[in-house]
Amino acid sequence: MEAAVLAVVLFIGVALWSSSSSPAAAAAGTKEELEDGDYQRGEVTYDGRALIVNGTRVMLFSGEIHYARSTPEMWPKLIAKAKNGGLDVIQTYVFWNVHEPIQGQYNFEGRYDLVKFIREIQAQGLYVSLRIGPFVEAEWKYGGFPFWLHDVPSITFRSDNEPFKQHMQNFVTKIVTMMKHEGLYYPQGGPIIISQIENEYQMIEPAFGASGPRYVRWAAAMAVGLQTGVPWMMCKQNDAPDPVINTCNGLICGETFVGPNSPNKPALWTENWTSRYPIYGNDTKLRAPEDIAFAVALFIARKKGSFVSYYMYHGGTNFGRFAASYVTTSYYDGAPLDEYGLIWQPTWGHLRELHCAVKQSSEPLLFGSYSNFSLGQQQEAHVFETDFKCVAFLVNFDQHNTPKVEFRNISLELAPKSISVLSDCRNVVFETAKVSDLLRNILCFLITCKYKHIPSCSFIYLFSSQVNAQHGSRTANAVQSLNDINNWKAFIEPVPQDLSKSTYTGNQLFEQLTTTKDETDYLWYIVSYKNRASDGNQIARLYVKSLAHILHAFVNNEYVGSVHGSHDGPRNIVLNTHMSLKEGDNTISLLSVMVGSPDSGAYMERRTFGIQTVGIQQGQQPMHLLNNDLWGYQVGLFGEKDSIYTQEGTNSVRWMDINNLIYHPLTWYKTTFSTPPGNDAVTLNLTSMGKGEVWVNGESIGRYWVSFKGPSGQPSQSLYHIPRGFLTPKDNLLVLVEEMGGDPLQITVNTMSVTTVCGNVDEFSVPPLQSRGKVPKVRIWCQGGKRISSIEFASYGNPVGDCRSFRIGSCHAESSESVVKQSCIGRRECSIPVMAAKFGGDPCPGIQKSLLVVADCR
Repeated sequence: MEAAVLAVVLFIGVALWSSSSSPAAAAAGTKEELEDGDYQRGEVTYDGRALIVNGTRVMLFSGEIHYARSTPEMWPKLIAKAKNGGLDVIQTYVFWNVHEPIQGQYNFEGRYDLVKFIREIQAQGLYVSLRIGPFVEAEWKYGGFPFWLHDVPSITFRSDNEPFKQHMQNFVTKIVTMMKHEGLYYPQGGPIIISQIENEYQMIEPAFGASGPRYVRWAAAMAVGLQTGVPWMMCKQNDAPDPVINTCNGLICGETFVGPNSPNKPALWTENWTSRYPIYGNDTKLRAPEDIAFAVALFIARKKGSFVSYYMYHGGTNFGRFAASYVTTSYYDGAPLDEYGLIWQPTWGHLRELHCAVKQSSEPLLFGSYSNFSLGQQQEAHVFETDFKCVAFLVNFDQHNTPKVEFRNISLELAPKSISVLSDCRNVVFETAKVSDLLRNILCFLITCKYKHIPSCSFIYLFSSQVNAQHGSRTANAVQSLNDINNWKAFIEPVPQDLSKSTYTGNQLFEQLTTTKDETDYLWYIVSYKNRASDGNQIARLYVKSLAHILHAFVNNEYVGSVHGSHDGPRNIVLNTHMSLKEGDNTISLLSVMVGSPDSGAYMERRTFGIQTVGIQQGQQPMHLLNNDLWGYQVGLFGEKDSIYTQEGTNSVRWMDINNLIYHPLTWYKTTFSTPPGNDAVTLNLTSMGKGEVWVNGESIGRYWVSFKGPSGQPSQSLYHIPRGFLTPKDNLLVLVEEMGGDPLQITVNTMSVTTVCGNVDEFSVPPLQSRGKVPKVRIWCQGGKRISSIEFASYGNPVGDCRSFRIGSCHAESSESVVKQSCIGRRECSIPVMAAKFGGDPCPGIQKSLLVVADCR
């Protein structure tokens, strides 16, 4: 019987698949049809319920993946995993400062190849949401603006200012024209179904007075006038002018979103934050999958939401100097796909289950009547219903209690802070608070294919009507130690002493970003101070106040101290330290360091950084201010200027044996290493270092700052990703510049992978709607092409604990381990039915049983 049902399902699935109109398939078909002159795709439109694609409303789940925070080699797998997670759309910002770093000179190569990224999304059958901005914030250097914009005369960013509007329009038009030329908008057969102009402008709009609303109206009109054939949106912009859609960003848009500003606009959620972006000096804050799912379900239920995008779905890496102020190099590592592209369980699986449950009820959600009513003091019901279909969302806001509610003559218990989704308004198909060990797929390919404009159909779902939402632990394995002192070389960064050799001089303290053009984190301030014997005490106090992030001070080439700020601390940092002066001229060299430039705020072009006050106090004498003395300035480090981190530039300086240069401040280190075999992600463990930047084969993999610990006493980030696309088989050149002092001999090359996977399924855990005639199963699978190498634990009975801590309970089938080994060892994935017959009989009649399996992947 089951075989017959499966055959029918397969036949229907193939028929639906062959007629599906994913963007990629539709694009190919459209070309032929256009040649015949018989068919042309219509524009993407919208109404008060949803975006309208191919003539009908669509329920869309989207995930943000930034092309510039990964590499072209990573894109196909990232997109495939997003698709398999139930997404329909990939959303991305467009980063102006990577594409036009120099005015009029454009770069769309390598990881900045926007067209290639979009074509890969199209090839995998997904849509694109293109957030052109061009202000993006995104914890990205200067909010995405190229710094040359700062120097345009009379410019005021993001306001009704002609110089700014001219440059903004030029860039937006450049991107739109490129997309049109490549045929990437939906009416042309491409995957782009919506675009964004501006970004969270409402947050700063009041600062501009009457100019703010005028700018909003101009930006909307400018974008709409480009005639892309798809809607435009503005996020966090309640006054978005028609026809631009105002959307929500945040953690709980089901509670905070005021709603569309017109009854003819749909409720769209452009940023559902999957965690908090990490900053140096803070501990990592992950968001529970239950909380994410609750927020999504509430938005759909309360706001009639039809588009939800996760920010981020894959965060990636802030390569080079592109992270904003104090933001770590790793970005949103706790997203459903982690920094390396590994599936982050159970978040990925729990959200995939939610997507399937919602899409099962797309018809009533998009076309049904809506009603809501109270079920209790902190409980409510939201019902969507057509003549033939119905779906209900039962919400419990009580965070501590499990109330029993009555709904349509059904008694249900609602878990604390949870939403239960009832298909046909009767059967619970998803509970946000239950991170299930058994993923109910609901034959998801049929659901998504039913509305054939939705492009997320995939045969991967067909044979997994019961999928184990396994847990897994990510492991960093040290595969190469760089502890051979003979393989390291060092170069001490020279401290500038001679004002006559300065890049600039002036009788004032220069603003840092204006001087460096944000092309380096470093600016030397050099001044000479004459100490006379009559001044008495040779011990003096150096006082420096700065608006930069870090300050290192040297007097007569001797290091005298450092100070740094923090993301949430005061803007001013103050160094107040003792120093020894010699009689006569003394050179004070101050290295001012930025850890990223600002990414948000009104009048960003007016923000000032760098040293503000310098003074010397000797004994009881008044402080002698040096602000208006003759200062010399050197932009950047000597090693940066000569690019000694590249293969070509490394020979431009004289490197020396490392010897006693461990923990020496302002030192460059270099060595080589071999690429680890296999396909696992590669990282550097820099726990032993302080603060600086690291390059591999000339590619900057970002800033590091492991000496700045979080409240837990642990570094905010200690592992730094090296994309395999940066590597050669052997003799990879590794170069670091260390500001504060560290021990490079303790650096290790690591591989990152999920090496332990786990599943725990109860014999009665399958919900009635999906379980009819089905047997629950534990399914475990290994990522990255690995195979199940051993079974760490297996027990059919009543095992105690969970996937992290476990032991055999009072009931246990002795055959558990042998049965699981036989089914799983040597395979990439396996499934074991949770039934007594599989284990030679019932080990303990009358006791509810489950199967817990913990396996190793190698």
